[in-house]
Amino acid sequence: MPTSERTRGVTGQAGPATALLGGSFNPAHGGHRRITLFALDALGLDEAWWLVSPGNPLKPRAGMAPLYARLRSARKMARRAPIKVSAIERELGSPYTVQTLKALRRRYPKRRFVWLMGADNLAQFHRWRNWRGIAREMPIAVIARPGYDDAAIASPAMAWLRRYRLPASSFRNRFEWSAPALIELRFDPDPRSATQIRRMDPHWAQRLDGAPLRDGLTRSLIHPLEEVSGV
Repeated sequence: MPTSERTRGVTGQAGPATALLGGSFNPAHGGHRRITLFALDALGLDEAWWLVSPGNPLKPRAGMAPLYARLRSARKMARRAPIKVSAIERELGSPYTVQTLKALRRRYPKRRFVWLMGADNLAQFHRWRNWRGIAREMPIAVIARPGYDDAAIASPAMAWLRRYRLPASSFRNRFEWSAPALIELRFDPDPRSATQIRRMDPHWAQRLDGAPLRDGLTRSLIHPLEEVSGV
């Protein structure tokens, strides 16, 4: 592969290794926790940041709980794990993932980041704003999800990314990380989904009222009555 392509996104210092998992977390559930802890172990990472999105351009607003409720559910699910929960995208003003990742690398230059996504997201990754730019910012670890593997393998994004595949064992021993890099992680399927939880308990967010939450990264306060911001 071209040298210029493989050396983009290199972090020269061996700072803390951090997994980034973005999403609506509407609500957060055990599947989020399980895949995060699995990825930390498989890739030898130090911690994870859950980036709770103020708004997802690819998801409808209907049925989207307020930001506070989604953060509260994520905080509860991340308890006693090396996971920080944040709505830092609200402060960064970055509605698109590629903008968020660029901003995080500027703000935390000594950290080494890995972007986590499920196979369901890889299947539609080519619809994301500047998805190749995302791949060039940091390594991507894709986690298998039941029912989505075939679509992910056949996706336009996978056709481009497969040349950058790395085994997890090789990746975790690298002192310097470069991007693009694709690591495919497989483990026992977890069928849980936020859609299923909302279907079974459509009023889950109404039971999470409480005191303001402090953001895990920015330390700013998020209040119970705060609504979802614009995408």
